[in-house]
Amino acid sequence: MDLPIEHLATFAAILEEGSFEGAARRLHITPSAVSQRVRAMEQRTGSVLLQRSRPVAVTAAGATVLRAARQIERIAADTALELGLGPAGGELIPIVVNADSLATWFVPALARATRETGAYFEVHRADETISTDSLRSGTAMAALTATAEAVPGCTSTRVCVDRYHAVASPAFIAEHFPDGVSAAALARAPLVEFDRHDVFQQRFLRRVTRASIDPPRHYIPSSAEFADAIARGMGWGMVPELQCAAGLADGSLRTLGDRPILLPLYWQRWKLDSPVLDRLSRVIAEEAAAALGEPPGAAGRQPAVAKPVTR
Repeated sequence: MDLPIEHLATFAAILEEGSFEGAARRLHITPSAVSQRVRAMEQRTGSVLLQRSRPVAVTAAGATVLRAARQIERIAADTALELGLGPAGGELIPIVVNADSLATWFVPALARATRETGAYFEVHRADETISTDSLRSGTAMAALTATAEAVPGCTSTRVCVDRYHAVASPAFIAEHFPDGVSAAALARAPLVEFDRHDVFQQRFLRRVTRASIDPPRHYIPSSAEFADAIARGMGWGMVPELQCAAGLADGSLRTLGDRPILLPLYWQRWKLDSPVLDRLSRVIAEEAAAALGEPPGAAGRQPAVAKPVTR
């Protein structure tokens, strides 16, 4: 199957601009020429590649073609870099990251990657379902996810284990848990959740109570503000160790339980020979291990976890 490079570049431009007209403006060709290239690709693949909506969207077959187009762009950018014919990094590298990592250790890691690769990055905040879908469709080249199984065409490497602690302010604990943490107290005490997909607090409740209970709750869909709401006494919640360690040390936060919930994180990236992606992946792995490390005895085993990365 022969798909000319200019046709693949046109296909990627359509998805980036959201329309045939937008792609035509970017590429300095007519909308008719854009349509002709898409029709030629669909004839050669024997599949409909685009949903003619506003904005346009890829079909399942189109997602495969888009991933190929992105990979060719990456190869061209790497080639230009090695030949000294273009700026370091060239194209933007889109990455999907969960909110808690983005709020704690990921940005410093990305800053180091920028210095060492000269690349430019477009970071999308999303849960694991969207992150893996983005890898499949080609809209992201790499993702930090809780999914161990590699997306087709990608590699998956466990880079760290995040630890979440059930915490609250001392005043909140004094008011709602005067006699200690019990099922009855947890059923009445307000909790804070990131959004309606966040199940971390429910996992803690099941572990403590062995029952399904439905306490009152707040929803705070931002990692920093989520932790701030808990520190201000709005409720208790599961907070990453990097966000709550200082509060636990100075006494402004206290734990409701003595064991954290473990969340292994995996770095998935395109299976592509790319110096920039290779270096980025090494930096992410090194910085993740430095920031979060592994729990004692973690080598050779997987912590039990069934929670998607939603924050």
